[in-house]
Amino acid sequence: MDAPGSSRPSVLARLRRGLLMTHTELIAKVGEAVKARVSADPKALEALEEALIGGDVGPATASELVEAVRQEVGRKGSADEGLVRRVLREEIERRLSVPAPAPATASGGPRVLMMVGVNGSGKTTTAAKLAARASVAGRSVILAAADTFRAAAIEQLEVWAGRLGIPVIKHRPGADPAAVVHDACTAAKARSADLLIIDTAGRLQTKHNLMEELSKIRRIAGREIPGAPHEVLLVLDAVSGLNGLSQAREFTKSSGVTGLVLTKMDGTAKGGVILAIVRELKVPVKYVGVGETAEDLLDFDAGAFAEAIVNG
Repeated sequence: MDAPGSSRPSVLARLRRGLLMTHTELIAKVGEAVKARVSADPKALEALEEALIGGDVGPATASELVEAVRQEVGRKGSADEGLVRRVLREEIERRLSVPAPAPATASGGPRVLMMVGVNGSGKTTTAAKLAARASVAGRSVILAAADTFRAAAIEQLEVWAGRLGIPVIKHRPGADPAAVVHDACTAAKARSADLLIIDTAGRLQTKHNLMEELSKIRRIAGREIPGAPHEVLLVLDAVSGLNGLSQAREFTKSSGVTGLVLTKMDGTAKGGVILAIVRELKVPVKYVGVGETAEDLLDFDAGAFAEAIVNG
């Protein structure tokens, strides 16, 4: 999606604020490892690995990051704090620099973006923020309120749409979500919209039914608009920790996820889970949410993210 760019210093400053808890703990552990002379004390590396796991990067990723530090220390013959931080920063950036798949082209119709994720992840708000970004960029947008199982989600999307002056297609609460998507596709074509953003439900307590519903929405969208959905964004709450990995697995199976959005990076989140998810699913991170306003949805920058985690 086209979106107004943010300067890297601004992105870094806002990510630093969001990653406060993770980088504070991690930097402390790096300092401990250096003081204990990593090359001579395996326990120092164990402490660093524990800090990484505590930051929700996952055991496998933590082990690989520490091994990279161990190998570099072995090559240099000794460790200093700068070396350890540099290796961690470079490795984290490399692992998060997953190339985005070639964007599916919308031929003769609007581009369709489908939002998926569990309830409470910030999915509806993110859909509205993306609509705002596209509107500012001069694109005509329609929102589809396909989370019909939560009246609050429909109302929330309506409030955002009203503020932004963007039309929203909705049905009554409890209606068939696929019917909403059908009508939204029809409206988007009739109005020659550039972009249709579909907000969907995320009820994990009825996981099987939810995944079937998402598959049906995909089929309906593809039938009405060739190639749709052209992009599927999975919205993950950074506070959820490694639960986010199991969520990502489920939604990727049923929804064909093409990109990730990490939300609620507001100073209490750890955020390291994104390393575990990207490692396993090889899906790129597209956006990071660091606040409530439309301007608080940032384009993901792997270098700035790694810098914020390691150096604060």
